[in-house]
Amino acid sequence: MAPVSHDSGPIPRRSASRTARLASLPINAAGRATLGLGKRLSGRSAEEVTLELQQQTAEQIFAVLGQLKGGAMKFGQAMSVFEAAFPEEVAAPYRAALTKLQEAAPPMPVRTVHAVLAQQLGSRWRERFLNFDDHAAAAASIGQVHRGTWRDGRSVAIKVQYPGAGPALMADLNQLARFARLFGMLAPGMDVKPLIAEIRDRVSEELDYALEANAQRTFAAAYAGDREIHVPRVVASAPKVIVSEWIDGLPLSTIIDSGTQEQRNQAGLLLATLHFSGPERARLLHSDPHPGNFRLMADGRLGVIDFGAVARLPEGHPEPIGRMARLALDGQADAVLAELRKEGFVRPNISVDAQATLDYLQPILAPIADDHFRFSRDWMRREAARIADPRSEANKLARQLNLPPAYLMIHRVTIGSIGVLSQLGAEGNFRQILERWMPGFGG
Repeated sequence: MAPVSHDSGPIPRRSASRTARLASLPINAAGRATLGLGKRLSGRSAEEVTLELQQQTAEQIFAVLGQLKGGAMKFGQAMSVFEAAFPEEVAAPYRAALTKLQEAAPPMPVRTVHAVLAQQLGSRWRERFLNFDDHAAAAASIGQVHRGTWRDGRSVAIKVQYPGAGPALMADLNQLARFARLFGMLAPGMDVKPLIAEIRDRVSEELDYALEANAQRTFAAAYAGDREIHVPRVVASAPKVIVSEWIDGLPLSTIIDSGTQEQRNQAGLLLATLHFSGPERARLLHSDPHPGNFRLMADGRLGVIDFGAVARLPEGHPEPIGRMARLALDGQADAVLAELRKEGFVRPNISVDAQATLDYLQPILAPIADDHFRFSRDWMRREAARIADPRSEANKLARQLNLPPAYLMIHRVTIGSIGVLSQLGAEGNFRQILERWMPGFGG
């Protein structure tokens, strides 16, 4: 990485080459599509050509995203939690690339890191630490983490934001939006435009580390002394720097790759517990469920990091969701449809069949229908294919339903968490977690 000044930072200086790489994707994909048509005409089956096109498109997309910071990196991390829904032939060769997107990015020059720390913590910032490691311990979309020892002897993580992260983030997202349709080649029916729009809408919050630090403090207070979830305490914070207690543990990405079934089950049940208990205990929903944000600690707890994306739920988890899930599992089709209309999931001028609506919902609720369920990539792919297939009744019904804005973030995070559970292959009593924490669901 070329030397840079503190004012410009490393990201804007690379924006031209980054934009060129992103802009080249649609052209390359179009070329491959033309080549595929030629091969199909020469006698190859449509299935063979489609699979090859998917694989080549995935290879190029993941290769480009893996080189980038900013919005492309953020988008890659968000996409990685949906990897379990990709066709296996596409997902398998690039699973390692997706894992890298979750935790790795090129580091900032050391002098840039020091300049940010001096600006944010004061010119005598070094006096706050007994030691500070100049080598980044981890890096992601808009910042990187260094390890150090605070002046009181505590081991700490120092999260430092890339200079110029905001403009680069927006530039990348604007480019990504231009070829969002390409991702439909990876998983037919996948529409990533809403995901890109959501990331873009939340940029200002994620860039404000003071806001993130406050969210982390709220979570840490809510789970202080908890036997299942551990949130490290914030030691110091500024708009572009967060210092918090260091936590060790096995990243969920490692467990996904090579963990034991016991580790998979433990991590999955704890992730579900965090998802459903957060709105009740902290009045916040941790909204960035990719595996790089979680650690299975030696004492069995789930360590949680990165609170840049949270949904504020001052009333807790919406009670109607739990109530509708319970009614659907009980087979009460008319009552479910009435609740969906009341909450705005079915618009007044739309006519849908109550039983067809129930038939659409019940397979999605399979993980909480009984006292035991095993998530798997195969299960998630089947569900994704059922809903995405334009010839299916499920797809026709899905296009008639509406997702009210108040439920958008909850829905996206829930689907993302299910993606991680499916990558883990976790099994256990997930219904019990909802009975404990989900308003309206418990008997």
